[in-house]
Amino acid sequence: MAKHTITVIPGEGTGPEIWECVQMILDASGVDLAYEFAEAGLPAVEKYGTPVPPETIESIKKNKVCMKGPTTTPVGYGHKSANVTLRKALDLYANVRPARSLPGVKTPWPNIDLIGIRENTEDSYAAIEHMVSDEVAQCLKVITRPGSLRIIDFAFRYARAHNRKKVTVVHKANIMKLTDGLFLNCGREVAARYPDIEFQDLIVDNMAMQLVLKPHLYDVICLPNLYGDILTDLMAGLTGGLGFAPGANIGDKYAMFEAVHGSTPKYIGMKRVNPSAVLQAAIMMLEHIGEKEAAVRIHKAMCSVLEEGKTVTADLGGTATNEQYAKAIVERLKAG
Repeated sequence: MAKHTITVIPGEGTGPEIWECVQMILDASGVDLAYEFAEAGLPAVEKYGTPVPPETIESIKKNKVCMKGPTTTPVGYGHKSANVTLRKALDLYANVRPARSLPGVKTPWPNIDLIGIRENTEDSYAAIEHMVSDEVAQCLKVITRPGSLRIIDFAFRYARAHNRKKVTVVHKANIMKLTDGLFLNCGREVAARYPDIEFQDLIVDNMAMQLVLKPHLYDVICLPNLYGDILTDLMAGLTGGLGFAPGANIGDKYAMFEAVHGSTPKYIGMKRVNPSAVLQAAIMMLEHIGEKEAAVRIHKAMCSVLEEGKTVTADLGGTATNEQYAKAIVERLKAG
């Protein structure tokens, strides 16, 4: 019996071929892993009438950890997001999005090292919507004291555990005085319990500008759900784009790791989509389950291939398929 069993949702579009690349690397790492495959997204809607069937939820609850490939969410119509459904069903309240510079990846700024921590279950992103009339749609923005306290406390605990020095809480409390005001006040309350960590708060529009102009001034950034979805993509843009952006969805009992990018169905079968985002999510997964040594070795091998630049995908100016890129990483792993 394997030491770790991971629920795997390969995803849609190019997701399955990307997962094959990542599994190849994980299998070469020497970690004793077994995979239990599950479904989510449009194929699940067509088959079960829901983006996340109960069998998928039960698999994650049993195994505690999930690797998830990209799924497709229709824009303006159709089924609910599989991501949002999974986050709410499993109470994965903390979305952790690292944005770190990688060798061989051209970026607007060098040496970026940011951590976005986004509340994952409430705010207007929870999609509590209804039609008031044929011409008026309304969305409820729900911010709770328990939800705010736990995500901000998570951010400070993360900062302390990872030797980070500063937490910036982002809000729009100058206008949304009750909802965002509550989030800000919870930030001040939690910060008082962590005197060793510097605390700062910024209005969300100012935060967007500061990330573009002075990103090195920031460290751990904690945000409500909707602002977090937007600004962590901006952070990804500072470090090479969504093709290099991993994400972790963490709760008290379960954790799900994923790429942030979409399923890019137009590239199905071309083997050209960079698997680095899913690979970095897998590295985060290994750290989460206590396989830190393997996580470090995979990250080092990936950076070596990226820095050399000979076997990289088209988004980096190379001609390699994602399979060739993955095999190059495997070779570096075996070489030590």
